[in-house]
Amino acid sequence: MQNSKTLACAAIPGLIAAVMTSPALAQEPEGKEDVEIVVTGEGLPDTPAVPAYGAIELDRDILVTSGSGRIEDVLSSVAGFQQFRRSDSRSSNPSAQGVTLRGLGGNATSRALVLLDGVPMSDPFFGYIPLSAIAPERLESVRVTRGGGAGPFGSGALAGTIELTSANADTLGAFDGSLLVNDRGDTEASASVAQNLGSGFAVLSGRWDRGDGFFTTPDNQRVPATAKAGFDSYSISARAVAPLTSDIELQARALVFGDERTLRFEGADSSSEGADASIRLVGRGKWEFDALAYLQSRNFSNVVISSTRFVRVLDQRNTPSTGIGGKLEIRPPVGPDHVVRIGADYRRSSGELQEEAYSAFTGNLRERRRAGGRNSDLGVFIENDWSLGKLVLTGGLRADRTVIENGFFRAVNANGVEVSSTVAPDRSDWSISYRAGAALQANNAVRLRAAAYRGLRLPTLNELYRPFVIFPVVTQANAALENEVLEGFEAGIDLTPADGVKFAVTAFDNRLKNAIANVTLTPTLRQRQNLPAIDARGVEASASITRGTVSFNGSMVYTDAEVDGTGASATLNGNRPPQTPEFSASGTLAWKPAAGWHFSATLRHVGAQFESDQETNVLPAATTVNAFAEVPVTRGLSVVFRGENLFDETIVTRNANGVLDLGVPRTVWGGVRAKF
Repeated sequence: MQNSKTLACAAIPGLIAAVMTSPALAQEPEGKEDVEIVVTGEGLPDTPAVPAYGAIELDRDILVTSGSGRIEDVLSSVAGFQQFRRSDSRSSNPSAQGVTLRGLGGNATSRALVLLDGVPMSDPFFGYIPLSAIAPERLESVRVTRGGGAGPFGSGALAGTIELTSANADTLGAFDGSLLVNDRGDTEASASVAQNLGSGFAVLSGRWDRGDGFFTTPDNQRVPATAKAGFDSYSISARAVAPLTSDIELQARALVFGDERTLRFEGADSSSEGADASIRLVGRGKWEFDALAYLQSRNFSNVVISSTRFVRVLDQRNTPSTGIGGKLEIRPPVGPDHVVRIGADYRRSSGELQEEAYSAFTGNLRERRRAGGRNSDLGVFIENDWSLGKLVLTGGLRADRTVIENGFFRAVNANGVEVSSTVAPDRSDWSISYRAGAALQANNAVRLRAAAYRGLRLPTLNELYRPFVIFPVVTQANAALENEVLEGFEAGIDLTPADGVKFAVTAFDNRLKNAIANVTLTPTLRQRQNLPAIDARGVEASASITRGTVSFNGSMVYTDAEVDGTGASATLNGNRPPQTPEFSASGTLAWKPAAGWHFSATLRHVGAQFESDQETNVLPAATTVNAFAEVPVTRGLSVVFRGENLFDETIVTRNANGVLDLGVPRTVWGGVRAKF
């Protein structure tokens, strides 16, 4: 891990320097005034197909005015967005931060593809998203596209794609910083420095969150060893963009982050850290292209404390992993009615678990365990959008060669004698994905759309090789897991009856074959297995209304999801997937009476969920209210107030036979923001 992390950190100044030394950062030389250079810091422009897939856009106002200031809170305003658990990224185990869409359930691994400036963000070993490293105030916009993907990195877009776009220097200003403290004494500090340099720009930003947190354990279940959910996380980002020519843009980005948390008991400490670097060339000439390369170095550790004797029983002390990848997309000039995308991408993930198990009675070492492997995916794709007046047709194919290799698990006792060993056979496969859609602008107020798709996801190294224990339940890994495959279709209507008024309704039917789930074998034993399928059907609706200084944004989703089980999983047939609510809704009412003033409140409801595949241990429905207020004090300076769960709703995030974990209680933040 240290070598790969050192390599990633060493690459950061080199990437930034490559951009900063671009001649185009200086003023245009004499005689070149007629050459217009426009730098965006973004990828290639949207294609006509975007409306066909019912994409949802979140603008910067929404991103920076949430009650919690967390990216997962912002994304929860999109119907169907779901984390594995209801905990936020201060009070959950980092490895449980999987995100998905469309009520497909989950096992802590993301079934949605999350991209930051085109780079996949999932952890190479676990597949979770480092949510605490993604600061909403650094972003320009977010686009959520539900349904399987077939374009760049489409093999990860099983349930949909979440595209995060960083803000440029014009949006951020020369300096934008805030400092807030809550009623428990937790703090949040964030700042960015941005500068236009000739025709390019550079941005340096950082964020530090720390605090003792709150008790996730209910009052009646606390013991002397019970601890608050303390957290201490930082995230530092550097980004530079410069033109190489009038239509070719060079982008470099680096991200370094660390996150330490304590969960439930004293000594139950987890940590995650990473160093990411990427470089990107975007060409907007006659032949448009987008070339990207990235490197990720990550690590995770976790100490498990016995819930009966309150001593260390497992030290997952080191899980180094590395991700590398890239893509090349080309859009040839084929005429005004067509946008053709041709390209290839590659992703490789490697990592190794290193942990020790200890006796809860003597404290002595019992076992040393090592597990790991390497997964890779090489994909090629082609898509074509065809505009026929008010009708847009789109279709694409993708072929993926997936390779799972070098997999192993080995455990030895304290004397070095082998207890168990697995060497998984190497395997590879070719898979075909597709997506197709149509959007018809019937008139100025009505757009009809429909889409169908097929997507896939590789099992992660964690799912294949790493067993884990949440006492008293042991969950076994499964080196024979197959790729998940989703097939689905949807149809919808978008209504724009007046300026500033938008409504959308989408009906969908998705079938997730070979769904990876933690299947209960006995009351104390589970194993990761491929279920025959999970079927999810439902209706999504959204509304956006702006009238003068007042606006409303809302969404809701109803999902009828069930397991299609046969054979070993026949007992699960018809059961609702774990962690999947039937109904959820979110609505935000905002008022901006004058420049710099902003007041908003968000009402959110999440229906009841089951903890396990047996439809036992219910997580009750929860309805919360968050709020945000910003009031200018003087030029460039304002006071900010935020509120989370203002009515102190009890949010149950885990229910292990009556042993509960709770989500954030009522929390009030106050502080200042400066922007120049």
